[in-house]
Amino acid sequence: MRIGFFDSGIGGISVLNEAIKHFPNEDFLYYADTRNVSYGTKTKEEVNKHVQTAVEDILKQEVKALVIACNTATSISINELRSTYDIPIIGMEPAAKPAIELSSSMDKRVLVFATDLTLKELKYRKLITRIDKDLIVDPMPLPELVDFCEDLNFNWDELSTYFKSKLERFDLNQYGTVVLGCTHFPYYKPILKDLLPSHVQLIDGSRGTVERLSSLLEEKNLLRNDGTNDIAFQCSNQDKNYITKMKNALGILQNTLSKPENN
Repeated sequence: MRIGFFDSGIGGISVLNEAIKHFPNEDFLYYADTRNVSYGTKTKEEVNKHVQTAVEDILKQEVKALVIACNTATSISINELRSTYDIPIIGMEPAAKPAIELSSSMDKRVLVFATDLTLKELKYRKLITRIDKDLIVDPMPLPELVDFCEDLNFNWDELSTYFKSKLERFDLNQYGTVVLGCTHFPYYKPILKDLLPSHVQLIDGSRGTVERLSSLLEEKNLLRNDGTNDIAFQCSNQDKNYITKMKNALGILQNTLSKPENN
């Protein structure tokens, strides 16, 4: 049986990529809700409806665990999914806790990049209220970045201009960490590392999510030793071109983007 990964588009492939490295003897299903991408600018009710429909579709197949590899979908739908299905369902949340711990040790602030909907959701606000005792976390909605990623737009100059315009109101020397609170955002790590002060560290939740998945599979005796890292890509609108895009996106993550030589 496969481990399932779900996102509205190609963002969750950043989590899948981490899982591929962690589980060399597992096989995977990656499902994108391409009929409704992207979730970050939709209403809470719309997103929940789309997530429930997509997960029903995924679980008709032989899936032993499911990663909701989307911060927005997790914040809205994870509790209902867990109460409905009896397989392990793992969600995402912005990796604010390790970022706060690291920034506090440097006497710096934390900047959280995410979609508008994630930042507005009660789940995120409760998380920050619980762990941000010194009020050092600042939110930064970047909804356009999801669309850039879905278009496989990695134009260094264009994206550098975009990030600079979004960050110009911040004194970046005051920050120790930037949280990539959407699974689409890790694609842009190379560009961000080039733009941010050298002391600023980028943190995302992929590794922690995969470690949680690993512990649950071990606990339930669901780990395999006969898989081959085979990946089945599917999407809700059965678009063969998008399946090609997903494979290309995985290749982009596995072959780190580099700054053009003429810059």
